[in-house]
Amino acid sequence: MATFLGINLFALSGQLLVGLINGSFYALLSLGLAIIFGLLKIINFAQGAMYMLGAFAAFLTLQYLGMNYWFALIFVPLAVGAVGILMERFLIRPIANEDHLYSLLLTFGFALVLQGLFTHWFGSSGLPYAIPDELKGGTRLPFMYLPNYRAWIIVASLIVCVGTWWMIEKTKLGAYLRAGTENPALMQAFGINVPLMVTLTFGFGVALAGFAGVMAAPVYSVSPEMGSNILIVVFAIVVIGGMGSIGGAILTGLAMGVVEGLTKYFYPEASTTVIFFVMVIVLLLKPAGLFGKEA
Repeated sequence: MATFLGINLFALSGQLLVGLINGSFYALLSLGLAIIFGLLKIINFAQGAMYMLGAFAAFLTLQYLGMNYWFALIFVPLAVGAVGILMERFLIRPIANEDHLYSLLLTFGFALVLQGLFTHWFGSSGLPYAIPDELKGGTRLPFMYLPNYRAWIIVASLIVCVGTWWMIEKTKLGAYLRAGTENPALMQAFGINVPLMVTLTFGFGVALAGFAGVMAAPVYSVSPEMGSNILIVVFAIVVIGGMGSIGGAILTGLAMGVVEGLTKYFYPEASTTVIFFVMVIVLLLKPAGLFGKEA
């Protein structure tokens, strides 16, 4: 058994891998939240429910339509994004000019309804979703065995996160999005359909949760509680990174996954609370978050 300074390298590497996998999901979900809040100033407490919906949609399309994982990875985020578009258009837009608390309560209520419906239909026990044949097996590394599907989660998450950051921060479309939310009257004067832009942006942020749900289905049990279990952690990560910071959401999500993995190895009792402990420290030292801007 390989050890260094009393540290079991096999066990430590395994926990770091678990941390990176969790961090990949944290990054995707917190990125969606950061986009929705940072650009639209909407607190979407239904993001976890959309993550759950993505996992269930992958499971149901496989069971009843025979749609494999790769098709689900494309189709399901689009379908979940469409649900987000309907949410924004018919639920959130009528209260768009009210306090942020209204959107938080509305989306929280919507999430509870959705979770209750899926619990009624499918029960609370988890449902299995098989790893695609192309990603079964793994690779033997010096200090660990790396399953192919776990590696795929990390790589796919990084590609989507970096691509989204580049689109928002470095392209003309991203400039339109930022300008449209900061000064909608001016953008409309230039012929930009700002309400449509807001709706599509909300749908995109929700679609990221659907994408994460499809990738999570073969790793975790598909259950109605999977969204609520991760949502509070993701909100803590968004606060640590800075509400509305796109890059901060990605970096903090990955970093907190690694911190959680290391804590599981060195002090397992604190692994479920370490992220909230970090959040408290960050809020005391820098209330706007690590990458947020002071008001």
